Amino acid sequence: MVAVAVHDESPAHRFLRLLGADLIFRTPVVGAIARKAGSTVACNPDAERLLSAGELVGVFPEGFKGIGKPFTERYKLQRFGRGGFVTAALTSGVPIVPVSVVGAEEIHPMIGESKILARLLNLPYFPLTPTFPWLGPAGLIPLPSKWHIEFGTPIQTSSYGPEAVDDPALVFELTDRVRETIQSTLYRLLARRSSIWR
Repeated sequence: MVAVAVHDESPAHRFLRLLGADLIFRTPVVGAIARKAGSTVACNPDAERLLSAGELVGVFPEGFKGIGKPFTERYKLQRFGRGGFVTAALTSGVPIVPVSVVGAEEIHPMIGESKILARLLNLPYFPLTPTFPWLGPAGLIPLPSKWHIEFGTPIQTSSYGPEAVDDPALVFELTDRVRETIQSTLYRLLARRSSIWR
C-alpha cells in the first residue's frame, strides 16, 4: 500500500523499490510476485545501487519483529535493526523519509503463534489469527481496515558525507530519530482515528 501511495500521490508517479528479507524471495509464488513488483533483497549493496541510480527505495526497519508481534502490541514499534538503512542513505547522500502507516496492523491480527510449526517450516514465526489457519487459504484474506499513510519531513543526510557511515554514534542517532518520528506520528494518527473501518 505504501508503494501504491507513492505512485498515486507523487507528481511524477514514481515507483517505490521495496527491500525484502531473503525468506520472501525463497517463498514460492510470493518471491516471484515480489521480483516482478521490483523488490530486491534487503542488503546495503542493493540499496546503495538503487539509490545511486535515483530510485526510491523502501525499507521496513522493524523486519519480521514488526509483522510478527501480537495484536496487543500493535503500533508499538519494535527495535530497528543495526541502522543499515541509515548507512545506505549516508553512503548515497539521499534523504530518509519516515513513513507511518495506520490500518495495516488490523488486517491479520496475530492472537498467538505456533513455535513448533515455525521451527518445522523454518520460519521466523507461524502466526495464529482469528481466521488463519482455521479457515485454510481463505484465512489469508486480509480483514478490512481503513489505512492512513503519512510521509514525514525528509531527514537530510548529504551534509554528513559518505565517511559518516563509520561513525556509529551518528548512525544510531539518525536511526533513533527516524524511529521516534514514526512512533510519534503513529500515536497522533491513532488519536485522530475514530474507527478501524472508517
